[in-house]
Amino acid sequence: MDDPYETLGVARTASEAEIKAAFKKLARQFHPDLHPGDKAAEARFKAVSAAHDLLKDKEKRRRFDAGEIDAGGAERPQERYYRDFADAGFAGGPGAHAAGDGFASNEELNDFFARAFGGGGGGMGGMGGARRGGAGFKARGQDASYTLPVSFLDAANGTIRTLTMPDGKTLNVTIPEGAEDRQMLRLKGQGMPGFGGGPAGDAYVELHVEPHRFFRRKDDNIHADIPVTLKEAVLGARIEVPTIAGPVAMTIPKGANTGMVLRLRDKGVKNRKSGTRGHQMVTLKIVLPEGEEPALAEFLEGWEPRMPQDPRKEMVS
Repeated sequence: MDDPYETLGVARTASEAEIKAAFKKLARQFHPDLHPGDKAAEARFKAVSAAHDLLKDKEKRRRFDAGEIDAGGAERPQERYYRDFADAGFAGGPGAHAAGDGFASNEELNDFFARAFGGGGGGMGGMGGARRGGAGFKARGQDASYTLPVSFLDAANGTIRTLTMPDGKTLNVTIPEGAEDRQMLRLKGQGMPGFGGGPAGDAYVELHVEPHRFFRRKDDNIHADIPVTLKEAVLGARIEVPTIAGPVAMTIPKGANTGMVLRLRDKGVKNRKSGTRGHQMVTLKIVLPEGEEPALAEFLEGWEPRMPQDPRKEMVS
């Protein structure tokens, strides 16, 4: 697997902000939505996402830099040298380094040496033949990373989606209410299986929230442009307006104009931390009738506004 620093094109001394900026730039460049059917772009996007997943996690980055895990997050076997065992390994008896070497017990360390040296007698201070209870070497499974496209409304309202992994196994992923684009979900124990009975790794699922055709999100608020007729704007009206939870009634005041913003209280996204809801901000857009309207044209020809105005006065230099 490629070096995550090289994948993102940053130095090993790069700050968190530099790593995040590099990821955003590459993610926009290779996003599958911009390259439908392009397998190379899709693979590049996955590689960039995986690299970012590792480096944005301070502990994973530290462990990668220290050589404890590889670019995929899997544990690297620690190289052992004679000097590691030269003192306490012999003077202190079998398995004196067990805790320091990452083994759960002396029996587990003895079992490791019994496997490594063929189980012969007498070697390494009597460790040969010291397999007690048949304990085996265990290792945690590798973490797995996935991306999951989610519709705008599913992210706003929350849902359960099924993710099919490469091996055919399926995972039920709970999308929390108010989920955000690029939010990372951790599914504990749903990664690659462990070795020798060790625990499975975790699955990390990055959500890609798809845009909506008229809803837009800003923080916890939902924004939408709502068309109204000339008559509704002039005379006022009670109209039905879509929200992320379904249509609601809203009053258009008399004399409304294009650009007027009305607020639908508590019709936005639920904040994951506070539990409160944002609002829906409705921007009015006046739409003239389609086709000819002789009566309207006749009225306007003879109409003189009580307060004349020049809507383009700010454009005159």
